[in-house]
Order: sequence, then C-alpha cells, then structure tokens
Amino acid sequence: MSLSSTSVPSGWYPDPSGARQWRVWTGTQWSELTRPYGEVAPTRSIVSDLSLIQALHRLVRYGIAGDFAGISILVSVLAHWPGTAHPASKWFAVASCNLAVALLIIGTACFAFAARELEGRWSPWAFVPGVNLFVVNTLVTKRLGGQPLRRVGAEVVLMVLFVAQFHDEAWLCLAPVVVAVGQSQWITTLIDHLLISSSPSAPVAT
Repeated sequence: MSLSSTSVPSGWYPDPSGARQWRVWTGTQWSELTRPYGEVAPTRSIVSDLSLIQALHRLVRYGIAGDFAGISILVSVLAHWPGTAHPASKWFAVASCNLAVALLIIGTACFAFAARELEGRWSPWAFVPGVNLFVVNTLVTKRLGGQPLRRVGAEVVLMVLFVAQFHDEAWLCLAPVVVAVGQSQWITTLIDHLLISSSPSAPVAT
C-alpha cells in the first residue's frame, strides 16, 4: 500500500515494502517503527509519542554506547598517560583521546534529544557527558514507576568507583558495562510501554 497524501491520518498500516508487519505512518511519511503481524499493535494515539520513541531508539542504538565507550576510553587513557607509572605511547594516548571525544559527542547528542523529548524542553545538563546518563535514567525510571534514587544512586557509585579506582583495580572496567546494560534494558522497557500504552486494536487503513 502506498500513502502519499497528507490527508491520510497517522497510525499503523501494512508495511508498504510488502513485509508481513505494520509500520507507522506519521501523516506525512513512513517512520522506522514497525510491529510484526503476529503482535497486537497499539491504536493510532501512539503516534503522539512517536518523537519520544524515536529519540529513545537512537539512545539505545548509539547514545548509550557512545557515552559509555567515550568515558571508558578517556578514563583508561588518562590512567596510562605518558609520565604515569604504566604509560602508553604518546601517539596512542592522543589518538585514543580523540576517539573518546568523538564518541562522547555522538552520545551527548543522542542524550540531549532524548532529554528534550522526556522533559519537553532543552536542559543544560543534557549536554554534560556523564551527568546526562543519570538524569535521563532518572526520568525513564520515574516514567516506569520505579525508584530512581535507589537505582540511579547505585549506578553513580559504580561509575565513581570506576573513574577513581580503575588505575588500581582493573576489574572495575566491568562497572560501565553493567550500568550501560541496565540503562539499555530500562529504556527498551519504556519504549515497549509507550508502544502498548493504548488499548489494543488492529490497525485499519483508511
């Protein structure tokens, strides 16, 4: 099916590619959100959360990996900076720092847009690597009815230990991995909740 007219209301429709799945029509174009035919699709009201869902998808795919990888590389390089007890070569340290900064820029951009959709406005903290991780996670946890103070507090402790003690305790490199996996799971859960928040019904093309 081809939808080219903006008069067609937004909602879930059979995928125009012919694949056996539903795809969201925003009212002007097809989005990347799909749902297999075998699963119950939410009603058209989900389109009101489309921008938030897309921002969260980018966060799971690129933002979390960018921020955590950037922070981890930066901390690791600084622990072995030329002149320290176990120095890395200068060219390797500089190249690694450049890579870390590039990853942090990607991650920060994804977090900033996700925070904008979660709060409905731009916030300065959303552009601060590290800080944006935990504040976005607090907002996500609140939306899911969890206890952000306990959960995010534990993640802050893990990351502080990693930054402060990594040069002495190499096993702490697991801390960013644990926090990143936890954040990905919670954000994915929120995406699923947004997708099924409406009363289930079969999509109907008009």
